[in-house]
Amino acid sequence: MIAILTVLEWGRIYSSSNSLDGYTRMAQATLTITMPDELWIQQVSTAFPKATLRVLAAVPGADSGFALVRIAGSDVATIVEELRSHPQISDLTPLQWSDTEVTAHFETTASLLFFAVRDSRMPIELPIEIVDGEATIDVTGSREQLAELAGQLEDRGLTYRIEHVRERPHERQLLSDRQLEVVVAAVEEGYYDTPRRCSLTELADHLGIAKSTCSETLHRAEETIVKRFVDEIPGLEDPDSLEETLTTN
Repeated sequence: MIAILTVLEWGRIYSSSNSLDGYTRMAQATLTITMPDELWIQQVSTAFPKATLRVLAAVPGADSGFALVRIAGSDVATIVEELRSHPQISDLTPLQWSDTEVTAHFETTASLLFFAVRDSRMPIELPIEIVDGEATIDVTGSREQLAELAGQLEDRGLTYRIEHVRERPHERQLLSDRQLEVVVAAVEEGYYDTPRRCSLTELADHLGIAKSTCSETLHRAEETIVKRFVDEIPGLEDPDSLEETLTTN
């Protein structure tokens, strides 16, 4: 059900877009970045290795960075005091607080990761989780943008390892207009519910088409959806060419 709804959203996006002709190859990567020793977030997270710092939102400015960070752990009060006294933290304002978790607004003059992302023009998916001096990030973009991000990270002394990387085309529309119409109706009428609220015959009557046509259209759409879903499972394709793009930049 989740896979079907996800593909339906893709179908709506691509069917409403007139800017794509054919396909555009996009790369998706998960990187684990080791922060430099001189950076505040590395110092604090390694001093409290069991704590988790989760960046919920962030904006890099000209000379400083702004972020909304959630800190979880048994020593949040001590961590906050460490951060308040750190010379790289210009401002820290707690917004929510409990014994084991605090959410705070930060301003820092040392936001190397977000400066690197800004300069590479690569969107970064939030939240970012940082544990024991390492940040795990997910990014999506072209091969060229990934290579540029790798270069920006290296220029700023940020070492990284590639956890996962893959590449695949995005078609203008995954399903035909007719297939999309039938699958959307099937979802809305409860054909995919458990137990079903709508039989194949009832769905065909609702759409005003023959039962055999409805069945064949659904089967072809489901085949496309299931194959795409399997293709999206990490580790089922060889990522060597993309890894080489990043590591040889």
